[in-house]
Amino acid sequence: MAMPTDTLVERKPCDLAPAAALFHSLSDPTRLAILQRLTQCEARVVDLIGELGLAQSTVSAHVACLRDCGLVTGRPEGRQVFYSLTRPELLDMLASAETLLAATGNVVELCPNYGIDAPTDTPSKKGASKR
Repeated sequence: MAMPTDTLVERKPCDLAPAAALFHSLSDPTRLAILQRLTQCEARVVDLIGELGLAQSTVSAHVACLRDCGLVTGRPEGRQVFYSLTRPELLDMLASAETLLAATGNVVELCPNYGIDAPTDTPSKKGASKR
């Protein structure tokens, strides 16, 4: 199937570094779960802990990563901080990812490098930050 060329921007490999960083920031299931939850409405870390069933330190670290990447923002209210998505385009991107996964039958799970059974010591994962 041909891709529509009117919406694609041709980029040099060096211009793709920001896009690679964006996708890397989305490459953790916990961060995706946090973003998916924030598509509904803003939430505090304590809300995310209860809903995702994760430790406070885990949620806080991943929220900090998403904040540092500019994907979420915090709104202080007293001693609490309410987090939300920074850009509405994230909704579209997450929806597009779901559509692509549905269209491909989730075949990406079988990828030998990044799939669910991929070894954790592949060259592309060595030295990769957990954040």
